[in-house]
Amino acid sequence: MSKIDELIAELCPAGVARYSVGQLCKVETGKRDANEGSDYGQFHFFTTAKKTGRIETYRWDCDALLIAGNANIGNVKQYSGKFDAYQRTYVLTHFRQDVEVRYLYFALSDTLNFYLNANKNVAAMTYIVLKTLVDFEVPVPPLEVQREIVSILDKFTQLEAELEAELSARQRQFRYFCDLMFETVDSEQQFSSLGEMGSFLKGGNFQKSDFSESGEPCIHYGQIHTRLGTLTHTPPAHIPFELGSKLPRANPGDLVIADTAEDLAGVAKATAWLGDSPISLGGHILVYKHHFDPAYISFFFQSSSFQAQKNMLAKGVKVKDISSTAIAKIKIPIHSLSRQKQISKGLSSLQVLLEGSVNSLPAEIAARRQQYEYYRDKLLTFKELDVA
Repeated sequence: MSKIDELIAELCPAGVARYSVGQLCKVETGKRDANEGSDYGQFHFFTTAKKTGRIETYRWDCDALLIAGNANIGNVKQYSGKFDAYQRTYVLTHFRQDVEVRYLYFALSDTLNFYLNANKNVAAMTYIVLKTLVDFEVPVPPLEVQREIVSILDKFTQLEAELEAELSARQRQFRYFCDLMFETVDSEQQFSSLGEMGSFLKGGNFQKSDFSESGEPCIHYGQIHTRLGTLTHTPPAHIPFELGSKLPRANPGDLVIADTAEDLAGVAKATAWLGDSPISLGGHILVYKHHFDPAYISFFFQSSSFQAQKNMLAKGVKVKDISSTAIAKIKIPIHSLSRQKQISKGLSSLQVLLEGSVNSLPAEIAARRQQYEYYRDKLLTFKELDVA
């Protein structure tokens, strides 16, 4: 018998009582608008986004759980300290003394999302109301049991965090060397704009009905990413040959660029097309026809030098866009073709060296996440106390 089984047999053999969230803590909402955040604010700002923002002021200074009331409905965060919150974020504070905040975090993360999605209101925006949340019930075993559950689940979350940190470190390692190749070496370094070194074409417009199961391959928005010379794991969409002949094409070696994305990180993602034949281009895609080494220009689009310039030129709030005119203004260091190939060879070798761990870590993280969720579900399932 495990320690958790022994504790349950000793402390709550008849079952575990369930209490509503409203009985366990104080529940209120933030009052801030989402646009009141500041990138350089001193305090944490919790909105309904998965990423925590910053803000210049704070309303709370305590242990708290934060729950998204729309967008990422039911997403739960835990925080201790000074913070503020968006008006659609539910803030849980002033917890009962017989409830560990960390235990309640795990309990809510387990099933709250399913409950809220089944009890959400649908209007112009999908959201949950206060009563729906405060009425949600969770099992509350004795404190010793709660603490043992927290100890077990924290080991899983720590392992996942370590794997994510390793993945991030590997990615930063590649970006460091990539940036090193494109930084200014000295005042004599020569730069030119991308517009001076090539030309841009915009992909053609088409409807979903234009696609076919066979025909000419077509790259369109959603298929582009930064791995050199490839697309996503799904093959390009196909359009009839007669339609494809009317669209702009990328020839082998041309750079293919996504001009629209949901955020700055995604806009202007690019890859060199290294297929054996030309390929058609659909909407929200640009092709850059240039005289660079294909790998060199592809790696440049991943560098901090390019990203910094691109971020200043992209437009839009909810959706980010960048025009070919804007990209044409971006400056690139000019090297001889032989030096470009040397840089490309070095970065390609490093990419291959790191590729094994970079590709395997996401799968391992997903496996650890699945294992954590399995044990969380088991640990938070109790015989219900019969109060009749």
